[in-house]
Amino acid sequence: MKRTTILCCLLLTVGAMRMAAQQADPRESKLLVLERLWNEAQVNRDSSALEALVSSRFVNTEWDGELSDKQRFLADIKDPRFKPTALNIQDVKMNFFGDTAVVTGVYHTQGSYQGKPYDHIGRFTDTWVMDGGKWQCVASHTSLLKK
Repeated sequence: MKRTTILCCLLLTVGAMRMAAQQADPRESKLLVLERLWNEAQVNRDSSALEALVSSRFVNTEWDGELSDKQRFLADIKDPRFKPTALNIQDVKMNFFGDTAVVTGVYHTQGSYQGKPYDHIGRFTDTWVMDGGKWQCVASHTSLLKK
């Protein structure tokens, strides 16, 4: 009886360890790092860093419905009237479809634009594709949460 109990506990432990290993997808860690680098690049207005993260066919939909391509998105980051001071994400979830990942979460950003302060909390959806051995964001969408 004691031996059976120990064997069952051992099998349960091994099964739990296997499940945990399967859930620890290395792609998730990589994309989370890229999302955080994206945020840091926006706060630092580093368009070169962002250029490396977004595809040449990138499409961005802002919280207010404005649509932009890669060139416009990068130009907006360089705009001296745009002065972000913080950008954080939380509740990040990832869904993989082959070499494509859809990343969702909640963002909080603060700063000023054209001298007017902003403090936005919203949801984001970023679509990443593995292209040429590296992850590239092909689409990003944000929407504000009501306060």
